Amino acid sequence: MCRTRPRLRDEVLPRAARGTDAHGYVTGTTAAQVDFLDIVAARLPLIIAVVVGLAFLVILIVFRGVLVAVKAAVLNVLSIAASYGVVVAVFQWGWGGPALGVSGTVPIESYVPMMMFAIIFGLSMDYEIFLLSRVHEAWLRTGDAKASVAHALEITAREITCAALIMVSVFAAFIVSDTIVVEMLGLGLAVSVLIDATVVRLLLVPAVLTLLGRSAWWTPHWLDRLLPRLSPEGTADAEPAGNTVRREH
Repeated sequence: MCRTRPRLRDEVLPRAARGTDAHGYVTGTTAAQVDFLDIVAARLPLIIAVVVGLAFLVILIVFRGVLVAVKAAVLNVLSIAASYGVVVAVFQWGWGGPALGVSGTVPIESYVPMMMFAIIFGLSMDYEIFLLSRVHEAWLRTGDAKASVAHALEITAREITCAALIMVSVFAAFIVSDTIVVEMLGLGLAVSVLIDATVVRLLLVPAVLTLLGRSAWWTPHWLDRLLPRLSPEGTADAEPAGNTVRREH
């Protein structure tokens, strides 16, 4: 299908209409689907780059930490990539497909990756902001970067886990659907939320913040002056207690 449509439009039809005023067009469901697939494949990297870049900027403005923003962008993309990998393994490679009622290999619909990215990234950012807000509050109050991470994890782990279990249950319910596209979305979203809430949010994020320590909240002085002041809780930003060097020249 992918090879036939360009050959018809670019080679066969122009050759057949050569020397006449006629113009040939390729139409129908197959041609439209291939064109749509080409558009999505070409635009998806740009969409991902723009969304991740905007998320990086928002977290940088809110939490005033360059490495915190970099960490958030990288780990959110990690959970999305993991869900893409699972969907490809099950539906295109056939790993565990029969157990899910999928016989043989199935091509992934062109719009599924884009829909998954939009939903997964939104949920990932929700968990990210929730956890970082508690870490940032403790950091501003105590000035102890490592203790702030432990405190935030202690008070948010149950909420994040419960919220994730609800979303995983909802998405997993779609796996038993008879529609293959619904199965793809259900499996991909359920796996992504599970990975994001356990491996990423409750393991990797606290580990990275603990290893970074005070450096996680560092912002160059010139950049700090350029960024507007925002707070997820609607409170004014403040310097951490006993710390006057969070932002350096």
